[in-house]
Amino acid sequence: MEETEQTFISWDGAELFYRKWVPDKPTDKALLLFHRGHEHSGRWQETVDSLDLGDVAIFAWDTRGHGHSPGKRGAANGLLDVIKDVDCFARHISKEHGIPWENMIVLAHSLAAVTVAAWVHDYAPAIRAMILATAAFHVKLYVPFAIPALRIFRPQFVKSYVKSKMLTHDREQAARYDSDPLIFRQIAVNVLLDLHDTAKRLVADAGAIRTPTLMIGAGKDWIVSLSAQRKFFDRLSSVEKRFEVFPEAYHAIFHETNRHDIVDLIGNFVRDCFAKPASAPSLLTADKSGYTAREYERLKMNGSVKFAIARAGLKFAGQLSSGIGIGWRNGFDSGLSLDYVYRNEPQGWSAFGRSIDKSYL
Repeated sequence: MEETEQTFISWDGAELFYRKWVPDKPTDKALLLFHRGHEHSGRWQETVDSLDLGDVAIFAWDTRGHGHSPGKRGAANGLLDVIKDVDCFARHISKEHGIPWENMIVLAHSLAAVTVAAWVHDYAPAIRAMILATAAFHVKLYVPFAIPALRIFRPQFVKSYVKSKMLTHDREQAARYDSDPLIFRQIAVNVLLDLHDTAKRLVADAGAIRTPTLMIGAGKDWIVSLSAQRKFFDRLSSVEKRFEVFPEAYHAIFHETNRHDIVDLIGNFVRDCFAKPASAPSLLTADKSGYTAREYERLKMNGSVKFAIARAGLKFAGQLSSGIGIGWRNGFDSGLSLDYVYRNEPQGWSAFGRSIDKSYL
């Protein structure tokens, strides 16, 4: 398939760059590619050629601040901006190229895997499947207390410690990485901190995701934690999910010496997904056996003592504070509670009770 270059307008008016490889015959199936941090969409060319998917259109973007897309290198106002970009990109592909959501598969690498997983978690798009490769659910920073230090001192950028020899065993690929003028080493600290916080949130709440998922890990990854990826995978509610680890591989698996094995795995997964009819998981019994039901049972088991203490505390405070008393009797989300909050006039028994009520308000 011949590569062509295009742009799309994202949610804030930014014109972001992407490449597309479209079959000669019209198709309603698509694979969307999301590159790792510091890189760009051109790095996918060999992967696209090797996939040989035939009747599947392939699209790969340059994240804002990367490649040919605008913005300071490695920067964004926050990771949320990039997550919204992902949604705009998918909607653009669906609208402009006639791709139904259920015929769309996403493949994301490293940092982008967290961004795309956040999109799937937060927006719940009805896509066919997602593929997460060496997902950065926990970045190995090596420097003790790196995250707390970055939160305190807040430099604008930090430079990546990653050398090309830490990414791949393939010396030719490492040399290409080093000489690529579109690859850079810096990353904005706010993006790095957002990545850390978003990854923790996703691992904790992975059970909310039901999308069919293939995850690929590298056994000798110097960059991200394999155990964090495993934890995310184990908590997924997806009926169809698979985790493959290549024991000898470094982080940049699409440029490793065994990359053809990885591409074959992905190609077979994509073909298998499209060979089966699209289906949405039934949620009719989710209250009895689903993720939220399990979460409720876990909270009951682990929090019985804490909840009892909280109830006793609120009941006692409700005898002193008028606002807490109204909430205790009628519900803290009731109309009476809302009216009381809007009045914003602390009331209660004694000065101590009014001080509690003021804090409550």
